[in-house]
Amino acid sequence: MIGTAFNALVFNPLYNGLIFLISVVPYADVGIAVILLTIAVKVILFPLAIKVSHMQIRMKEIAPKMEELKEQYKDDKQEQTVKMMALYKDNNVRPFLSLLVVFIQLPIILGLYWVFFRGGLPEVNIELLYSFISIPEMVNMQFIGIVDMGGRSIVLALMAGITQFIHSSYALPKPKPRSENPTMKEDLARSFHLQMKYVMPIVVVGISYTISAAIALYWLTSNIFSIGQEIFIRRKKSHEPREN
Repeated sequence: MIGTAFNALVFNPLYNGLIFLISVVPYADVGIAVILLTIAVKVILFPLAIKVSHMQIRMKEIAPKMEELKEQYKDDKQEQTVKMMALYKDNNVRPFLSLLVVFIQLPIILGLYWVFFRGGLPEVNIELLYSFISIPEMVNMQFIGIVDMGGRSIVLALMAGITQFIHSSYALPKPKPRSENPTMKEDLARSFHLQMKYVMPIVVVGISYTISAAIALYWLTSNIFSIGQEIFIRRKKSHEPREN
């Protein structure tokens, strides 16, 4: 059942979308098709990404109030948690929403993996095509005539990791200075920040290089789009009138 749902919701749409783009892009370049497909996916996820970005900005804005609550209820952890949750609710903040954007990409990455390996590119699997998708006359696996999308590319993998680091550095709120007696929650928050900023780029490089250049190109394009998205949202937010 899970496999059927994955095929219907992830694999088949990605495969057909990629084949359609291959048939319309110049020189049937699979790399260009991957870039356009990635942009299409990011545009679809854009409303969710906007919510996450605004939420991260609000979390930064309410950080001083959070510190006040922690100090005020430092001897009553249960009441502290209740007050913090109320503060989150009043400011429409969902702390774990940002994780959703990260994890929602995993099925897409897995889907792209199957597109190239199960889909059999450069051969087109006609049985997987929707009735309204035409078969491209040719499939060019050489991205701009240099990189084989079905092979590995350390250059694209490293670029994916670097842009992941830049995006994490820009998007993640800076952790507060470590206190003398940090709580477990503070340690977990700091650990999560460090892992997202420093470990995640290494993971991206490893996955991008191990699977294929197509995955590396997807991640690279996705990161560049996300960086531009963050800049756009923050500039727009800075020009909005502040609420009293």
